[in-house]
Amino acid sequence: MSKKHRHDDARKDKPSKWDAGESRGAEIGGLPPAVSECHNNEGHVDQNPDNHKRMYPLYVELVKWQRHLIEADERVVILIEGRDAAGKDGMIKTFVKHLSPRETRVVALGKPSDREQTCWYFQRYVPHLPASHEMVIFNRSWYNRAGVERVMGFCTEEQYEEFMQTVPLFEQMLVRSGIKLFKYYLDISKSEQKKRLKDRRENPLKQWKVSPVDEKSQALWDSYSRARNAMFSRTHHALAPWIVVRADDKRAARENLIKDFLSRVSYEGKNEALARPDPHVVFLYHEAYLANEMIAP
Repeated sequence: MSKKHRHDDARKDKPSKWDAGESRGAEIGGLPPAVSECHNNEGHVDQNPDNHKRMYPLYVELVKWQRHLIEADERVVILIEGRDAAGKDGMIKTFVKHLSPRETRVVALGKPSDREQTCWYFQRYVPHLPASHEMVIFNRSWYNRAGVERVMGFCTEEQYEEFMQTVPLFEQMLVRSGIKLFKYYLDISKSEQKKRLKDRRENPLKQWKVSPVDEKSQALWDSYSRARNAMFSRTHHALAPWIVVRADDKRAARENLIKDFLSRVSYEGKNEALARPDPHVVFLYHEAYLANEMIAP
């Protein structure tokens, strides 16, 4: 047998992340490391001990869940949607902070190419769907067509209607194929968006986030609200419901999205007490939440 075949067979025996030589211990859990030893995902020391103590148990639960994902050969897709400056990047960084990068992928597609614009709309997303024991997080997703493309006129009325009618069918097909699909919408107020966009423009470390679309976000606020509401009402379905996260408070949003996710998945050794999100922060979409402004007007 060739070296290549021996290597391939060995990889089939055990998930790569949990090989005995790579595992950090048979049990996952225990006390958090000292704050002085805790680093964020950019290699910098986390200077907030309260934040570290609060989030550490949730990170442990996510790692336990990922072990189950790998061992059970599951496939998971998470969509993170929201207005400009809703906190999508920070949310995703927090979620994946301690997960295995080998089984975790974050997808943020740019503007479609000339060729992609002639293809079936969902075609450029399909190659990024997960294989067995993988999780894929889409930082924005196929719902661009229901939001920014709709508001900014980047698609025709016919293309928009085609999308709205077919996206539930596309998602049902994914779920019935075995993919577990979670759709999160980070919801912020107009005043909070204004503050964050100002910070984005003035902060030299956030210049990479600035885009021409930002300038129109506030002026087109009502148009984006109408597009969001139509998206909720027409694409919220039993197999892939919309989960709304009130995101003016970034810390509460990140903590409660993780708690909500944990409440929706099964895995060995689950700490049920931690998987209890605040229902005032994260909740399933319902049209009543538009009327009472639980969802920002």
